[in-house]
Amino acid sequence: MEIPALYELYRRQPLIQTDTRKLSEGCIFFALSGANFNGNMFAQEAMDKGAAYVIIDDAAYAINSRCIVVDNTLETLQQLARHHRRQFNIPFIAITGSNGKTTTKELVAAVLAKRFVTYATEGNLNNHIGVPLTLLKIRENAQMAIIEMGANHQKEIASYCEIAEPTHGIITNCGKAHIEGFGGIEGVRKGKGELYDFLRTHNGTIFRNADLDYLEGMAHDITGQITYGSANAQYIGKPLMNDVFLQVAMLTDNTETTLDTHLVGAYNFPNVMAAVTAGLHFGISIDEIKAAIAAYNPDNSRSQWLQKGTNKIILDAYNANPTSMRAAILNFAEAKLPNKALWIGGMKEMGTEEQNEHRELVALIAQYEWQDVILVGKEFKGLQNGYAWFENSAEAASYIKAHLPQNSSILVKGSRGSRMEALVEAILG
Repeated sequence: MEIPALYELYRRQPLIQTDTRKLSEGCIFFALSGANFNGNMFAQEAMDKGAAYVIIDDAAYAINSRCIVVDNTLETLQQLARHHRRQFNIPFIAITGSNGKTTTKELVAAVLAKRFVTYATEGNLNNHIGVPLTLLKIRENAQMAIIEMGANHQKEIASYCEIAEPTHGIITNCGKAHIEGFGGIEGVRKGKGELYDFLRTHNGTIFRNADLDYLEGMAHDITGQITYGSANAQYIGKPLMNDVFLQVAMLTDNTETTLDTHLVGAYNFPNVMAAVTAGLHFGISIDEIKAAIAAYNPDNSRSQWLQKGTNKIILDAYNANPTSMRAAILNFAEAKLPNKALWIGGMKEMGTEEQNEHRELVALIAQYEWQDVILVGKEFKGLQNGYAWFENSAEAASYIKAHLPQNSSILVKGSRGSRMEALVEAILG
């Protein structure tokens, strides 16, 4: 079946699903396969659960005329998403970066939703499956679309741009993340810079953090540039700290406006500035922007502020790399909080730099006085420096249950693979 014909089916049944466990009646089910499973095997289950159509790429699993056989289900999903995207003449804002892209996406969406019907990536659906699924959730009433793009190797962002065809873009930063796949910091910049490459070729517009010099070099020859930062930019702000939470002082129309946030740490300053800049560019007033940012509360282990009994907890365990880990620890060290403790999980995808990066992290921790330090993960084995060490989060959680902290301020930071939320669950019960 050709994409235009499939698109007509989608217009009548605009619900797409790739997981039979989440399938709703009347949807179109795409039987995606992976390295260890054959998605075509779920065709019958999808039909039994009420799928209107099932897209498969192995004719042997065709059950009836509502099973549509294609050459490759994933490529068909991506092509359908691109066809759908081309029905819109609205801003499509792509966001990528090593750190802060999800928070930036959420903030930009909150700001733009003040005036526009805005669709944005849900959760972290930012990969080769998530990007097309995000696009296919955009409805005809859309006035703004925000697409988050994650990547751990080169050519990945370029492939997402070919599907989403963004008109605007934000690279939050290029840090030491996914070093194993990108092959070093220059590889990270090249990979993330694929967003700039697409926008340069297609006369798009970027929102650029002027505080990061390397982004200026990466953005050469892009005519549409809107800059933000703490100086030398079109939109200038200043980070302030109200104990733990970030405030941003913005100067607009010769009037200073202080924006309150529920974000922990000054390292969130560029994320807020990106959202403010996008909002002002699209004609949203500073008062509307202030209200949107003040109402945003982070969740899903991203700079969450939790209190349990006498303990205060910063849970920032959705992702971690050397850049974000250093920023979080330095910010926590400067915060006006009593009895500070660190519970730190290992960083993933470091490749040959794993031991060196974790050694440097332990050395950074040792520069400050802490009430308690717990290191979790094989990455820290042999690098404990006298701190408590556990091979996994389950062991660490058991220890915490037997030694519950009191009157402590705790930073919990680590990669998702470290499952550091288990330590918080040990306190919360």
